[in-house]
Amino acid sequence: MIRSELVEKLVDENPHLYQRDVEKIVNTIFDEIIEAMASGDRVELRGFGAFSVKKRDARTGRNPRTGEAVPVEEKHVPFFKTGKLLRERLNGK
Repeated sequence: MIRSELVEKLVDENPHLYQRDVEKIVNTIFDEIIEAMASGDRVELRGFGAFSVKKRDARTGRNPRTGEAVPVEEKHVPFFKTGKLLRERLNGK
């Protein structure tokens, strides 16, 4: 599901809301999650999962084409851990 499909589904389920308002709500939620993660915070949505940021240390990588060693800088990557309810629904429990 993409963002526009999410907005469309919410508008269909809530006919009393305008589409522009639903778009603003969805965008605000995503912006707040991004902002929290950018500042190093963890975002938890009960039953769904938790978003966090993991640090990957600098290392020496390899160019797959030439086999030459290349330095890879330290970086921060987004990480998502599923919640118990989501895991159970995915596994048919």
